[in-house]
Amino acid sequence: MLNNWLKTTLLMAAIVALFGAVGMMLGGATGMLVALLLGGAMNLWAYWNSDKMVLRMYRAREAGPDDAPEFHGIVAELAGRAGLPMPRVYLIDEAQPNAFATGRDPEHAAVAATTGILRLLNTRELRGVMAHELAHVKNRDILTSTISATLAGAISSLAQFGMFFGGDRERPNMVAQLAVMILAPLAAALIQMAISRAREFGADRGGAEISGDPEALASALRKIEAYARGTPMDTAELHPETAQMMIINPLSGGDLRGLFSTHPATEQRVAKLLEMARRGL
Repeated sequence: MLNNWLKTTLLMAAIVALFGAVGMMLGGATGMLVALLLGGAMNLWAYWNSDKMVLRMYRAREAGPDDAPEFHGIVAELAGRAGLPMPRVYLIDEAQPNAFATGRDPEHAAVAATTGILRLLNTRELRGVMAHELAHVKNRDILTSTISATLAGAISSLAQFGMFFGGDRERPNMVAQLAVMILAPLAAALIQMAISRAREFGADRGGAEISGDPEALASALRKIEAYARGTPMDTAELHPETAQMMIINPLSGGDLRGLFSTHPATEQRVAKLLEMARRGL
């Protein structure tokens, strides 16, 4: 838990520092001051509201026991096994099979699943997936992932900051603006990859322990991977900074899919889960 708090603190500090550096490049001392204030304000806003923003982004609707009884019951049972408060449960009307968890702590957590994943998976596999998402909640890395998704989108739009400041009249800031346009989205992607790749293995392991059934999650991952490749998710394509929150990368990436994926290879994840099963968990 301390490690994830440290990661989140360092991430938020890095965001403020990056905003300040870009502000200095594009607007001198005034630009740096404005950018630092903006970065600090965005951090505070993201801490309290990033989960709500992501859920709205995906047009998620809250589902009670009467709306999705099996799904809601699975989450309730697994939350009890994990010793967690019951999270809010959401459905996303998307054909692509996928799921994610969000929130700033276990007391304010939410899990969301697409209608596509509910149609694709059997009860045992869905149970494995939701145990994975609750492992993210239990590991307290949902705050880091949700804030990184929100702030990565802000980093990617930093190039627009240059329009507010003319820079030094004797030294046009076109080069700085070009650098921001190229490097800011890259920095955002690198932040997401650094956070996401390691935490997915941890959530797979934790989810298998919560459910007591690593083979179910392995089977679910294989199915989701196969179907997700041929089923685009428009919201994720429009907001790629949220891809690292999903159980499987929702983005279409062509030949560069593996290079820029925010997730470990599914084959590696499945192999680790099957090894857990062979050891008897």
